[in-house]
Amino acid sequence: MSVLLEMAMFPIGNSESVKEDVAQVIKMIDESGVAYQLTAMGTLVETDTMDEALHIVKKSYEVLEKNNNRVYATVKFDIRKGTSNRLKTKIESVESLIGKVNT
Repeated sequence: MSVLLEMAMFPIGNSESVKEDVAQVIKMIDESGVAYQLTAMGTLVETDTMDEALHIVKKSYEVLEKNNNRVYATVKFDIRKGTSNRLKTKIESVESLIGKVNT
């Protein structure tokens, strides 16, 4: 199974810049060993189970709530049985039709 998670989570109300907080979340995701891709508007994560994906969401919140009173999050899932490595293969399937894309 492949669970794709698209997530944006950050504190609000403290400062205009949230890069330090976001960096802490990305560090936690990186250290967790799951496949991920940082984008300008959020982070894509791929896990083998829904429990793993939800654990990443929970740990992200825990990182942020330590120093913040308010956290904003958007979370989307694409769950598909019988597949894996979709962070890479979904892009490759489009590139097979139109050539290399900017990722």
